[in-house]
Amino acid sequence: MRLRSLVAAVAVSALGISLAACGGSDSGDSSGGGGGDATLTYWASNQGTSLDNDKQVLTPVLEKFTQETGVKVNLEVIGWNDLQTRIQTAITSGQAPDVVNIGNTWAASLQATDAFMPFDGDAMTAIGGKDKFVPTALATGGKEGTDPTSVPLYGLAYGLYYNKAMFAAAGVQPPKTWEEMVTAAQKLTIPAKKQWGMALAAGSYTENVHFAFINAAQNKADWFDADGKPTFTGDGNVQGVLRYLDLMQKDKVANPSNAQYDNGTKSVNDFATKKVAMVINQNNADSSIVANGMKAGEYGVVPFPAPASGEQVASHVAGINLSVFKNTKNKDAALKFVKYMTDATTQTTLGKPFSSLPVLKDAKPVFTTDATEAATFQDIYNTKSKPLPLVPAEDQFESTVGKAMNSMFAKIATGGTVSADDVKAALQTAQDQVAASS
Repeated sequence: MRLRSLVAAVAVSALGISLAACGGSDSGDSSGGGGGDATLTYWASNQGTSLDNDKQVLTPVLEKFTQETGVKVNLEVIGWNDLQTRIQTAITSGQAPDVVNIGNTWAASLQATDAFMPFDGDAMTAIGGKDKFVPTALATGGKEGTDPTSVPLYGLAYGLYYNKAMFAAAGVQPPKTWEEMVTAAQKLTIPAKKQWGMALAAGSYTENVHFAFINAAQNKADWFDADGKPTFTGDGNVQGVLRYLDLMQKDKVANPSNAQYDNGTKSVNDFATKKVAMVINQNNADSSIVANGMKAGEYGVVPFPAPASGEQVASHVAGINLSVFKNTKNKDAALKFVKYMTDATTQTTLGKPFSSLPVLKDAKPVFTTDATEAATFQDIYNTKSKPLPLVPAEDQFESTVGKAMNSMFAKIATGGTVSADDVKAALQTAQDQVAASS
C-alpha cells in the first residue's frame, strides 16, 4: 500500500488548496442514496478546449441524467495540473466527491489507498456488466486479479501521424516497421529547408515515459515483476529507451530543440505547420492539427511501428476512468451515474467533442469523419495497446523514468552522447528510488 507516498505528495503539493474546496456531497439517505432526492458531486477532468468548454458539453448530458433518474449532479471540471493533487487531498482529508474522473494510469496507485469503491460482482452488474467494455480498457481499472476500483470512460491511443505530400515528394510509403520509419524520417530530414523527419515531446516526462514503456513492450520487456518490484534495468527496457533516444542522437531525425518541448502540443504544432513530416501523438491531436491550419485530408495515420522482429505494441491503453469514493453516501445513485456515463448513447454524445475512442465493444469512433483514421485508432486501442504497469508504484515509475529521459535528451541536445551503459545507470537510479519508497 502506498498511502505514505500519497500523503507525502499531498504535504508538498496541496499547499494553498483549501480543504473546503474538496467537500463531498452529504445529501441523500444513509441506506445507499438511490432515491430521487440524491445529489452527487462529480469531479470531471478537463477533456475539451477549456474548463468552460467542458461545462458546456457536460451540462446537457448531466441534465438528461437528472431527468431520467431524479438524481442531481453538482459538476466541477478540474484541470489536469490540479486533478491528482485534489484527489490526494480528498483521500487524506476524507472530504471527497462522490464520483471522480482519474487518469487510467493512476488506477492501481489510487486503488492502493483503499479510498475507492471496488466494482465487485454486484457493482459491476449495476453498471451493465464487465462484458460491455473493451477488455484492454477494463484491464486499466486496478491491480490484476482484484476487483477494479475504476472503469473506462474515455479511450485514447497513440498513432503515427504523417504528412501525405511530404511522403509523396520523398517517394516513401507509410512505415510498417521501426526500420522503415527511421529510413523515411532520414529522407524527410532536410536541414537546408529547416525540415525534420519527426518531432518529439522530448522535454515532457509523461510523454517520454510512455514511449519508454511502449518501446520496451515491443522488446517483450516488463518494468515490474509479478510481485510489483521494479525491474527497470532489464536489457529490453534499456534497449527500448536507447532506441527512442537514438531518434535524436544516432538517427538525427528530430531537432535537438525538441528537448525543450515539455508537452505534446508543441510537437503537434510543428507537424501541423509542416515543419516536420511525422509526429507520434494520441488521437485527440486532430483538433490541434486542424486548428493550426492543416487540413484533415493532408495527413494520414498508421500504428506506431515496432522493429521488424518486435512485439506489435503501438500504444499504452491511454484514457480516463471513472471511480466512486468508498465513503459516498449515495452509492446507488453513483452507480446509476457510472452506468449512464458508460452507456452507448452517452459515449457517442461525448466522443466527438472530447475526441475520445469508445471504451465499449462494437462501438464506433465518432471523433473524426475519416473512416480510415477512425478504424486505425480503434484497432490500435482494441488490439495493439497494453496497459501501463498495474502496480501501486506506477506513478513513481512515470516520474523517475520520464525525468531521467528528459535529462538524457537534454544531454544529447547539447552535443553529449548517451550510451546503453548510461541508460542502464539512469534506470538503476530510478529503480533504487522506487524501491526505497515502496
